[in-house]
Amino acid sequence: MTDDAFGRGGGDGTAGGTGPAGRPTRVLVADDQTVVREGIVMLLGLLPGIEVVGAAADGEEAVRLVARHEPDVVLMDLRMPRCDGVEATRRIRAEHPGTEVVILTTYADDESLFPALQAGARGYLTKDAGGEEIARAVADVRSGAAGLSPQIQRRLLERLSASTAEELAPERATERRPHALPSSLPDGLTTREAEVLALIAEGLSNAEIAGRLFVSPATVKTHINNLFAKTAVRDRAQAVTYAFRHGIARPPA
Repeated sequence: MTDDAFGRGGGDGTAGGTGPAGRPTRVLVADDQTVVREGIVMLLGLLPGIEVVGAAADGEEAVRLVARHEPDVVLMDLRMPRCDGVEATRRIRAEHPGTEVVILTTYADDESLFPALQAGARGYLTKDAGGEEIARAVADVRSGAAGLSPQIQRRLLERLSASTAEELAPERATERRPHALPSSLPDGLTTREAEVLALIAEGLSNAEIAGRLFVSPATVKTHINNLFAKTAVRDRAQAVTYAFRHGIARPPA
């Protein structure tokens, strides 16, 4: 099935939400698993008020197809090759602000959820969602609301409660305040690469760095590969030494 081999969803109802003059909601699907991708396309084809305009096998293709088809909504997987769902969402929202993104993924952990929302996703569902829930999320984001599953809403409330508690403990907030980076970075490091390096020196894992910076673990891995190449370090221990030597991180007292 190619990205051009799509038609309108069945019926004339409003399960997916219709726009001006009753125009169906144009949806693009992005998922790297062929069976899953084609299954979602078939499901959407049965929903009234939705027109599937394309399907992408990775984030890079999703960005390209959004530029071609200008969909109203993208159903976006997170873990994909070449360009993951978080980075694809960030690029789509920056380059095509009229297109909303609903994440449709297997993962509901903090390291997946919060970077995706930070990147601009307006909806977040897990893949156990049914057709009615997907259609409702598509309609919600197209109307300007958030399309979040109940479990994701609960997770956000839990995170908000935890953040509020942390703000009420200024001494803890001070402990987590990052060390100021040097005004001039060595070896062509970017500010974000230096931030990642500083967090490595704090002993954080890739997943913890992703959560701290609100990016995906795949993006963190890319930054680490880049900074390792620029600084000619071979492992995290050498990276920590490099960070201390160049003032990017402070050695423990």
